[in-house]
Amino acid sequence: MNKISPWLSAMRLRTLPLSVSGIILGGCFAYYNGQFNYWVFGFAILTTISLQILSNLANDYGDGVRGTDNDERLGPQRAIQSGAISPKEMMDGIKFNIIFVIMSTMVLIWNAFDSGSILNILLFLLLGGLSVYAALNYTMGNSPYGYRALGDVFVFIFFGLVSTLGSYFLFAHAIDHVVILPAISVGLLSMGVLNLNNMRDIESDTNAGKITLAIKLGKKDAKRYHFALILGAMLVTLLFSLLYYVEPYNFLYLIAFIPLLIHIKKINAAKDAQDFDGQLKVLALSTFLMAILLGVGYILY
Repeated sequence: MNKISPWLSAMRLRTLPLSVSGIILGGCFAYYNGQFNYWVFGFAILTTISLQILSNLANDYGDGVRGTDNDERLGPQRAIQSGAISPKEMMDGIKFNIIFVIMSTMVLIWNAFDSGSILNILLFLLLGGLSVYAALNYTMGNSPYGYRALGDVFVFIFFGLVSTLGSYFLFAHAIDHVVILPAISVGLLSMGVLNLNNMRDIESDTNAGKITLAIKLGKKDAKRYHFALILGAMLVTLLFSLLYYVEPYNFLYLIAFIPLLIHIKKINAAKDAQDFDGQLKVLALSTFLMAILLGVGYILY
Protein backbone atom coordinates (compact mmCIF):
# COMPACT_ATOMS: atom_id res chain seq x y z
CA MET A 1 0.00 0.00 0.00
CA ASN A 2 2.93 2.30 0.75
CA LYS A 3 4.06 2.00 -2.88
CA ILE A 4 0.67 2.73 -4.45
CA SER A 5 0.58 6.39 -3.44
CA PRO A 6 4.00 7.29 -4.95
CA TRP A 7 3.09 5.56 -8.22
CA LEU A 8 -0.23 7.37 -8.42
CA SER A 9 1.59 10.64 -7.73
CA ALA A 10 4.17 9.86 -10.45
CA MET A 11 1.36 9.19 -12.94
CA ARG A 12 0.14 12.78 -12.32
CA LEU A 13 -3.55 11.94 -12.67
CA ARG A 14 -4.49 15.62 -12.84
CA THR A 15 -2.90 15.81 -16.31
CA LEU A 16 -5.14 13.10 -17.79
CA PRO A 17 -8.25 15.21 -18.58
CA LEU A 18 -6.14 17.54 -20.74
CA SER A 19 -4.63 14.61 -22.63
CA VAL A 20 -8.02 13.28 -23.78
CA SER A 21 -9.50 16.65 -24.81
CA GLY A 22 -8.61 16.15 -28.47
CA ILE A 23 -9.96 12.57 -28.45
CA ILE A 24 -13.29 13.81 -27.11
CA LEU A 25 -13.54 16.44 -29.84
CA GLY A 26 -12.63 13.99 -32.59
CA GLY A 27 -15.18 11.52 -31.26
CA CYS A 28 -17.94 14.12 -31.01
CA PHE A 29 -17.49 15.31 -34.58
CA ALA A 30 -17.37 11.71 -35.81
CA TYR A 31 -20.65 11.12 -33.96
CA TYR A 32 -22.11 14.24 -35.56
CA ASN A 33 -21.19 12.88 -38.99
CA GLY A 34 -22.64 9.44 -38.21
CA GLN A 35 -19.30 7.63 -38.04
CA PHE A 36 -18.89 6.94 -34.32
CA ASN A 37 -17.72 3.63 -32.85
CA TYR A 38 -17.81 3.08 -29.08
CA TRP A 39 -14.99 0.52 -29.13
CA VAL A 40 -12.72 2.85 -31.09
CA PHE A 41 -13.55 5.72 -28.75
CA GLY A 42 -12.89 3.64 -25.64
CA PHE A 43 -9.54 2.32 -26.80
CA ALA A 44 -8.52 5.74 -28.15
CA ILE A 45 -9.11 7.16 -24.66
CA LEU A 46 -7.27 4.24 -23.03
CA THR A 47 -4.29 4.52 -25.39
CA THR A 48 -4.05 8.28 -24.91
CA ILE A 49 -4.20 8.00 -21.13
CA SER A 50 -1.52 5.31 -21.13
CA LEU A 51 0.69 7.49 -23.36
CA GLN A 52 0.21 10.44 -21.00
CA ILE A 53 1.12 8.29 -18.01
CA LEU A 54 4.17 7.05 -19.91
CA SER A 55 5.18 10.65 -20.56
CA ASN A 56 4.71 11.54 -16.89
CA LEU A 57 6.79 8.59 -15.67
CA ALA A 58 9.51 9.35 -18.22
CA ASN A 59 9.49 13.00 -17.15
CA ASP A 60 9.89 11.99 -13.52
CA TYR A 61 12.78 9.71 -14.47
CA GLY A 62 14.53 12.17 -16.80
CA ASP A 63 14.30 15.17 -14.49
CA GLY A 64 15.02 13.00 -11.45
CA VAL A 65 18.28 11.46 -12.64
CA ARG A 66 19.47 14.81 -14.04
CA GLY A 67 18.75 16.59 -10.76
CA THR A 68 16.33 19.04 -12.38
CA ASP A 69 13.73 18.03 -9.81
CA ASN A 70 15.25 19.40 -6.61
CA ASP A 71 14.33 21.37 -3.51
CA GLU A 72 14.25 24.63 -5.51
CA ARG A 73 11.36 23.41 -7.65
CA LEU A 74 7.79 24.29 -6.66
CA GLY A 75 4.90 21.90 -7.08
CA PRO A 76 4.29 18.28 -6.08
CA GLN A 77 7.46 16.46 -5.08
CA ARG A 78 8.42 13.91 -7.71
CA ALA A 79 8.84 10.21 -6.98
CA ILE A 80 12.56 9.87 -7.76
CA GLN A 81 13.31 13.26 -6.20
CA SER A 82 11.70 12.15 -2.93
CA GLY A 83 13.26 8.69 -2.99
CA ALA A 84 9.86 7.01 -2.87
CA ILE A 85 10.63 5.21 -6.15
CA SER A 86 14.14 4.32 -7.26
CA PRO A 87 15.39 5.07 -10.79
CA LYS A 88 15.47 1.32 -11.53
CA GLU A 89 11.89 0.87 -10.33
CA MET A 90 10.79 3.84 -12.42
CA MET A 91 12.51 2.44 -15.51
CA ASP A 92 10.76 -0.90 -14.94
CA GLY A 93 7.46 0.97 -14.71
CA ILE A 94 8.24 2.81 -17.96
CA LYS A 95 8.99 -0.49 -19.75
CA PHE A 96 5.75 -2.02 -18.49
CA ASN A 97 3.84 1.04 -19.65
CA ILE A 98 5.39 0.85 -23.11
CA ILE A 99 4.18 -2.74 -23.42
CA PHE A 100 0.70 -1.66 -22.35
CA VAL A 101 0.71 1.19 -24.90
CA ILE A 102 1.70 -1.23 -27.67
CA MET A 103 -1.07 -3.67 -26.74
CA SER A 104 -3.69 -0.92 -26.46
CA THR A 105 -2.61 0.60 -29.77
CA MET A 106 -2.87 -2.76 -31.54
CA VAL A 107 -6.39 -3.35 -30.21
CA LEU A 108 -7.37 0.21 -31.19
CA ILE A 109 -6.12 -0.29 -34.74
CA TRP A 110 -7.82 -3.70 -34.96
CA ASN A 111 -11.16 -2.10 -34.02
CA ALA A 112 -10.71 0.93 -36.29
CA PHE A 113 -9.58 -0.67 -39.56
CA ASP A 114 -10.27 -3.85 -41.51
CA SER A 115 -7.47 -6.08 -42.79
CA GLY A 116 -7.53 -4.38 -46.19
CA SER A 117 -6.62 -0.94 -44.82
CA ILE A 118 -2.89 -1.61 -44.90
CA LEU A 119 -1.81 2.00 -45.40
CA ASN A 120 -4.04 3.23 -42.56
CA ILE A 121 -2.74 0.48 -40.28
CA LEU A 122 0.87 1.33 -41.11
CA LEU A 123 0.18 5.04 -40.63
CA PHE A 124 -1.20 4.55 -37.12
CA LEU A 125 1.54 2.11 -36.18
CA LEU A 126 3.97 4.87 -37.17
CA LEU A 127 2.00 7.48 -35.19
CA GLY A 128 1.99 5.15 -32.20
CA GLY A 129 5.75 4.76 -32.41
CA LEU A 130 6.27 8.52 -32.75
CA SER A 131 3.97 9.12 -29.76
CA VAL A 132 6.03 6.75 -27.62
CA TYR A 133 9.21 8.49 -28.82
CA ALA A 134 7.78 11.91 -27.95
CA ALA A 135 6.63 10.69 -24.52
CA LEU A 136 10.06 9.29 -23.65
CA ASN A 137 12.35 11.93 -25.12
CA TYR A 138 10.87 15.04 -23.52
CA THR A 139 13.34 14.70 -20.65
CA MET A 140 15.03 11.33 -21.29
CA GLY A 141 17.91 10.47 -23.61
CA ASN A 142 21.14 12.22 -24.52
CA SER A 143 19.44 15.26 -26.05
CA PRO A 144 15.87 15.58 -24.73
CA TYR A 145 13.81 18.08 -26.69
CA GLY A 146 12.25 19.45 -23.49
CA TYR A 147 15.71 20.78 -22.57
CA ARG A 148 16.06 22.52 -25.95
CA ALA A 149 12.92 24.70 -25.85
CA LEU A 150 11.06 22.39 -28.26
CA GLY A 151 8.38 21.16 -25.86
CA ASP A 152 5.80 23.65 -27.12
CA VAL A 153 6.09 22.39 -30.69
CA PHE A 154 5.66 18.74 -29.69
CA VAL A 155 2.71 19.56 -27.43
CA PHE A 156 0.92 21.39 -30.26
CA ILE A 157 1.51 18.51 -32.65
CA PHE A 158 0.57 15.62 -30.36
CA PHE A 159 -2.00 17.17 -27.99
CA GLY A 160 -3.65 19.21 -30.73
CA LEU A 161 -3.24 17.89 -34.26
CA VAL A 162 -2.50 14.19 -33.74
CA SER A 163 -5.00 13.82 -30.90
CA THR A 164 -7.96 15.56 -32.57
CA LEU A 165 -7.36 14.86 -36.27
CA GLY A 166 -5.99 11.39 -35.56
CA SER A 167 -8.95 10.34 -33.44
CA TYR A 168 -11.40 11.60 -36.06
CA PHE A 169 -9.52 9.63 -38.73
CA LEU A 170 -9.88 6.46 -36.64
CA PHE A 171 -13.65 6.79 -36.98
CA ALA A 172 -14.07 8.27 -40.45
CA HIS A 173 -10.91 6.95 -42.19
CA ALA A 174 -10.47 10.43 -43.64
CA ILE A 175 -9.57 13.95 -42.50
CA ASP A 176 -12.45 16.41 -42.53
CA HIS A 177 -11.75 20.16 -42.63
CA VAL A 178 -14.35 20.59 -39.88
CA VAL A 179 -11.93 19.31 -37.21
CA ILE A 180 -8.89 21.40 -38.17
CA LEU A 181 -9.76 24.57 -36.21
CA PRO A 182 -10.80 22.64 -33.05
CA ALA A 183 -7.49 20.74 -33.27
CA ILE A 184 -5.59 24.03 -33.41
CA SER A 185 -7.55 25.39 -30.45
CA VAL A 186 -6.80 22.37 -28.25
CA GLY A 187 -3.17 22.51 -29.32
CA LEU A 188 -2.83 26.17 -28.35
CA LEU A 189 -4.43 25.64 -24.93
CA SER A 190 -2.20 22.61 -24.30
CA MET A 191 0.82 24.75 -25.14
CA GLY A 192 -0.52 27.21 -22.59
CA VAL A 193 -0.47 24.53 -19.89
CA LEU A 194 3.15 23.68 -20.71
CA ASN A 195 4.14 27.34 -20.80
CA LEU A 196 2.48 27.90 -17.43
CA ASN A 197 4.45 24.99 -16.00
CA ASN A 198 7.65 26.42 -17.50
CA MET A 199 6.97 29.93 -16.17
CA ARG A 200 6.56 28.44 -12.72
CA ASP A 201 9.90 26.62 -13.03
CA ILE A 202 11.97 29.39 -14.67
CA GLU A 203 14.36 29.76 -11.74
CA SER A 204 14.83 26.07 -10.91
CA ASP A 205 15.10 25.08 -14.59
CA THR A 206 17.71 27.81 -15.22
CA ASN A 207 19.79 26.59 -12.30
CA ALA A 208 19.50 22.99 -13.52
CA GLY A 209 20.50 23.88 -17.10
CA LYS A 210 17.12 23.06 -18.61
CA ILE A 211 16.31 25.49 -21.44
CA THR A 212 12.61 26.10 -22.07
CA LEU A 213 10.87 28.66 -24.24
CA ALA A 214 9.82 30.53 -21.08
CA ILE A 215 13.50 30.89 -20.14
CA LYS A 216 14.41 32.09 -23.63
CA LEU A 217 11.60 34.67 -23.59
CA GLY A 218 11.96 35.80 -19.99
CA LYS A 219 9.04 36.03 -17.58
CA LYS A 220 7.57 39.23 -19.05
CA ASP A 221 7.49 38.02 -22.65
CA ALA A 222 6.52 34.51 -21.55
CA LYS A 223 3.39 36.05 -20.08
CA ARG A 224 2.64 37.83 -23.35
CA TYR A 225 3.20 34.56 -25.21
CA HIS A 226 0.82 32.88 -22.76
CA PHE A 227 -1.92 35.46 -23.36
CA ALA A 228 -1.47 35.02 -27.13
CA LEU A 229 -1.94 31.24 -26.77
CA ILE A 230 -5.11 31.47 -24.67
CA LEU A 231 -6.71 34.34 -26.58
CA GLY A 232 -5.67 32.74 -29.87
CA ALA A 233 -7.40 29.48 -28.90
CA MET A 234 -10.55 31.39 -27.93
CA LEU A 235 -10.57 33.33 -31.23
CA VAL A 236 -9.99 30.16 -33.28
CA THR A 237 -12.87 28.43 -31.50
CA LEU A 238 -15.15 31.41 -32.01
CA LEU A 239 -14.22 31.53 -35.70
CA PHE A 240 -14.97 27.82 -36.00
CA SER A 241 -18.45 28.14 -34.50
CA LEU A 242 -19.25 31.07 -36.78
CA LEU A 243 -18.04 29.25 -39.89
CA TYR A 244 -19.79 26.00 -39.01
CA TYR A 245 -22.86 27.33 -37.23
CA VAL A 246 -25.86 24.98 -37.14
CA GLU A 247 -27.82 25.88 -34.01
CA PRO A 248 -27.44 27.84 -30.73
CA TYR A 249 -26.07 24.77 -28.91
CA ASN A 250 -22.89 25.28 -30.94
CA PHE A 251 -21.98 28.14 -28.60
CA LEU A 252 -22.15 26.10 -25.38
CA TYR A 253 -18.35 26.29 -25.15
CA LEU A 254 -18.62 30.02 -24.32
CA ILE A 255 -19.20 28.89 -20.73
CA ALA A 256 -15.56 27.77 -20.66
CA PHE A 257 -14.44 31.26 -21.68
CA ILE A 258 -15.35 32.50 -18.18
CA PRO A 259 -12.62 30.56 -16.30
CA LEU A 260 -10.19 31.22 -19.18
CA LEU A 261 -10.66 34.99 -18.92
CA ILE A 262 -10.31 34.83 -15.13
CA HIS A 263 -7.17 32.76 -15.66
CA ILE A 264 -5.68 35.43 -17.94
CA LYS A 265 -6.38 38.09 -15.32
CA LYS A 266 -4.68 36.05 -12.59
CA ILE A 267 -1.63 35.28 -14.71
CA ASN A 268 -1.30 38.97 -15.55
CA ALA A 269 -1.09 39.66 -11.82
CA ALA A 270 1.14 36.64 -11.05
CA LYS A 271 4.50 37.47 -9.51
CA ASP A 272 6.03 34.28 -8.13
CA ALA A 273 6.10 30.55 -8.84
CA GLN A 274 3.24 29.81 -6.45
CA ASP A 275 0.91 32.09 -8.43
CA PHE A 276 1.62 30.14 -11.64
CA ASP A 277 1.36 26.74 -9.97
CA GLY A 278 -2.12 27.50 -8.66
CA GLN A 279 -3.38 28.10 -12.21
CA LEU A 280 -2.14 24.86 -13.80
CA LYS A 281 -5.16 22.82 -12.76
CA VAL A 282 -7.49 25.69 -13.72
CA LEU A 283 -6.19 25.91 -17.28
CA ALA A 284 -6.07 22.14 -17.81
CA LEU A 285 -9.65 21.64 -16.61
CA SER A 286 -10.86 24.70 -18.56
CA THR A 287 -9.41 23.15 -21.73
CA PHE A 288 -11.13 19.86 -20.94
CA LEU A 289 -14.42 21.66 -20.28
CA MET A 290 -14.21 23.64 -23.51
CA ALA A 291 -13.50 20.48 -25.52
CA ILE A 292 -16.52 18.73 -24.03
CA LEU A 293 -18.87 21.69 -24.51
CA LEU A 294 -17.67 22.36 -28.06
CA GLY A 295 -18.13 18.73 -29.03
CA VAL A 296 -21.44 18.22 -27.25
CA GLY A 297 -22.72 21.47 -28.75
CA TYR A 298 -22.68 19.80 -32.16
CA ILE A 299 -24.33 16.51 -31.18
CA LEU A 300 -27.25 18.00 -29.25
CA TYR A 301 -30.34 18.31 -31.45
